[in-house]
Amino acid sequence: MDFRLSEEQTLLRDLARDLTERLIRPQAARIEAEHRVPRELIDALAEAGLMGVAIPAEYGGAGMGETGLCLVMEELTRGDFATAVTYGAHASIGAMSVVVGGTEEQKRRFLPDMASGRLLGAYALSEASAGSDPAAMRTAAVRDGSGWVLNGEKVWITNGDMADLITVYAITDARLGAKGGVTAFLVPRDSTGFSVGKREEKMGQRGSSTVTLAFEDVRLGDEYRLGEVGQGFRIAMGTLDRGRLALGANCLGCAREAHSLSVAYAQQRVAFGKPLGEHQAIQWMLADSALEIYAMESLIYRTAHLCDTHQPFSRESAMVKLYCSEALDRIVDRAVQIHGGMGYSAEFVVEKLYRDARVTRIYEGTSEIQRMVIARDVLRHGH
Repeated sequence: MDFRLSEEQTLLRDLARDLTERLIRPQAARIEAEHRVPRELIDALAEAGLMGVAIPAEYGGAGMGETGLCLVMEELTRGDFATAVTYGAHASIGAMSVVVGGTEEQKRRFLPDMASGRLLGAYALSEASAGSDPAAMRTAAVRDGSGWVLNGEKVWITNGDMADLITVYAITDARLGAKGGVTAFLVPRDSTGFSVGKREEKMGQRGSSTVTLAFEDVRLGDEYRLGEVGQGFRIAMGTLDRGRLALGANCLGCAREAHSLSVAYAQQRVAFGKPLGEHQAIQWMLADSALEIYAMESLIYRTAHLCDTHQPFSRESAMVKLYCSEALDRIVDRAVQIHGGMGYSAEFVVEKLYRDARVTRIYEGTSEIQRMVIARDVLRHGH
């Protein structure tokens, strides 16, 4: 398989790289300190045409698929993980919910504004007692005439306080649970009964907004039901397949940044009369990180190709999420070790990267869940 980028993909990557160097990297320290990604930064990404990278062209997007989205996510993350996550909550799982589950009418109504950035999206699946087990969710929607009434609470929702349109998953038949009892809805932020609760203070990715959302007798017309009744779990998992792939690209971007900083430090820091990089112990750490980055890149873009050519990729997406998140933890750990005491200081970027990386083994499906997904597919297919 030829993994060379097309001219169009190269231009997209270079655009994202330029924006990262000019707009994101210079603000990264302030974003971390203020725990806020400036809205004008998101507006700049929208103005550059990046908000709809993976949205099909017929709905106003760039039509560059998951490969294009991964290229952008990788570059943005090198500048600041929190900014990339804020972008991804919209461009990945927010918009992709509509791409995966929306009717033709919903796609034509919402996707053009999502592609332009006029409408920001978010994805609300997790609950306090339903993280890795979404079937345990308690948020419920009941029929009321021709519409629905939604009640419940969602937690750990990235961009929940910024989004204009939130995909919310709710129980519509408790007897069926995940197998036909969950339905997806599109909730506008100005809906009566919708409110934003507390914002989480997090170990890493502090600039991204992670909030609780509450729904109290939120009334929705049937035109806001996403997909068919009972198909919500299928839509959620189809969206997460894409989200896990994009998250792999986040991990790759962070890993590249940590490795680059480590190489530079190893070349300039002198210990025992010679640069760190001339010590075999450091060389082996750098070699291991380079190896894992190559494996991450290969997994991500091969799987993105499967997605973009409409081949099954759920198992491969789980592999991307599992391997890339765990490899990233090893790479940032080596980066801190190479930097020694300086790596433990908040004055050095690797300390921030270490904290930013840890949650990648948890959100959008823990490592344990990914292993379950992979193992079930292995047993189903016998290989």
